[in-house]
Amino acid sequence: MNSKIGILYSTVDGQTLKICTVIKEVLVEKGNTVELFSIEDFKGKVTNFDKFIIGASIRYGKHNHKIIEFINQNKAALDKTENAFFSVNLVARKPEKASPETNPYFIKFLQTIDWIPNTSAVFAGKLDYQKYPFTDRLMIQLIMWMTKGPTNSKTKIEYTDWDKVREFGVLMNNM
Repeated sequence: MNSKIGILYSTVDGQTLKICTVIKEVLVEKGNTVELFSIEDFKGKVTNFDKFIIGASIRYGKHNHKIIEFINQNKAALDKTENAFFSVNLVARKPEKASPETNPYFIKFLQTIDWIPNTSAVFAGKLDYQKYPFTDRLMIQLIMWMTKGPTNSKTKIEYTDWDKVREFGVLMNNM
């Protein structure tokens, strides 16, 4: 059955949007109608869709507060619609922290909201020091040093597992 699917995202450096675009491509290939919105641009209703996916990235240990506000304000509508949430963060580059059950940011996120998504996922993001403003670069290097990640300011690594992203799209199609 073809569905009308909404995908809402919050991104800092563009990786979450890139992930959403791949999910959208998978869903459109399966015959669905898919609309993609940034958290700043969404003016519609969750219930206008058969399925609703929310994706958000982490910066300094937190998801965008607008995503949290959106979920809190739309909890009833989300609960009436097939839904999913995924988090994008660099901690997920480690296999032992790459699932909703083991990712500390995802676990913490669920504790800050009064909603449990039907389906959830965690995807590793992209590390590109050259793209970050100076202060962000220093902070991310410090965090990476603390978590035994790369700290060279020329580092550019895409940790996202694109097969895992496409599998999530197929899973959403089959919901």
